[in-house]
Amino acid sequence: MLVNRKTLIVENKQLLIDVQRRSFMKQTLSLGALMMLTGCADGYEPEFADDVLDKMSSWNDRAQAWLFSSNRLAPTYTQADVVDPFRFNAYYGVDEVRTVDEATYKLELSGMIAKKDSWTLDQLRALPQEAAITRHICVEGWSMIGKWGGVPLKTFLEMVGADMTAKYVGFKCADDYWTSLDMPSALHPQTIMALTFNDKVLPKENGFPFKVRVPTKLGFKNPKHVTEIFVTNDYPGGYWEDKGYNWFSGS
Repeated sequence: MLVNRKTLIVENKQLLIDVQRRSFMKQTLSLGALMMLTGCADGYEPEFADDVLDKMSSWNDRAQAWLFSSNRLAPTYTQADVVDPFRFNAYYGVDEVRTVDEATYKLELSGMIAKKDSWTLDQLRALPQEAAITRHICVEGWSMIGKWGGVPLKTFLEMVGADMTAKYVGFKCADDYWTSLDMPSALHPQTIMALTFNDKVLPKENGFPFKVRVPTKLGFKNPKHVTEIFVTNDYPGGYWEDKGYNWFSGS
């Protein structure tokens, strides 16, 4: 059944007001929670602060998911805006960047996927490619514009028979990193399996053999050196998400 967007907004006006009010309350509570976590507020237990933060993060996930739309695109830019070389960022130093052997590399598939055959890099490169110039936004506060080219993740998931009704798409990486996306974000038209940067083979510092480029998410939701894609209904978490980062993390 088709839903008129304007009608939906009118009927849910109070919910939208609540979203705005709670967003303000969230900022206020965050300061109080920070004080509790740093021991600046007497009379509060750390467990209580953790519980408050968990509930705030959970609410934030639900609100962002509700507002998400596959028709809402991240801004795109011109070639003149591209920064090359692109900044390196990871939970380890640049001297520890993982080297993946192109000749032996295989992308493994698991979970709720019909065709689980592994894929070589040559096979991935033979698929239809798209490119876009978008802004990478890091949770640390910096941003940078790059040109990323590769296979639309939606196209690939359709090709391998992924269950599109599943809740999550997860990624495991050669650098022991992992993260996951909600299915709508994975199917967003700008989400790609990026094999190139600025029309050249993706540098290892930026995720060779490929990274998942998700312009609608913060940078840590863009996994590099991907070695496995899986589809599941069980919440998969992620490297930073399991340490307390907000899971949805829309940019």
